[in-house]
Amino acid sequence: MITADRKKYAGYKLDTEIFKVRHIHMKAVWNNTIIAESNNTIIVEGNHYFPPESVKKEYLEPSDYHTTCPWKGKASYYHVVVDGNKNENAAWYYPEPKEAARNITGYLAFWNGVQITK
Repeated sequence: MITADRKKYAGYKLDTEIFKVRHIHMKAVWNNTIIAESNNTIIVEGNHYFPPESVKKEYLEPSDYHTTCPWKGKASYYHVVVDGNKNENAAWYYPEPKEAARNITGYLAFWNGVQITK
């Protein structure tokens, strides 16, 4: 398990379990297609972040959408595209996260109907 230093990030909602590395085989599936699979996801705030090398990039299309998290920084998004069907902004990642989230640099998380399963 990777943990964050509470004193260093005072003022942010952190706990000793903020970064959990899961050594269970996890998959991200949408439209009956595996988009990512790994034994080394990192869980942050209940979301599984997949290592970049575990993601099938042929199903990702860059998006111009961005959001900002106060402690992780600016998130960039991808659309997930399978068999011509597009799930807009269904994957996100932090290309240059703040120090508190540097462990997930480039890792991808999914939502909006993408199923995360064992």
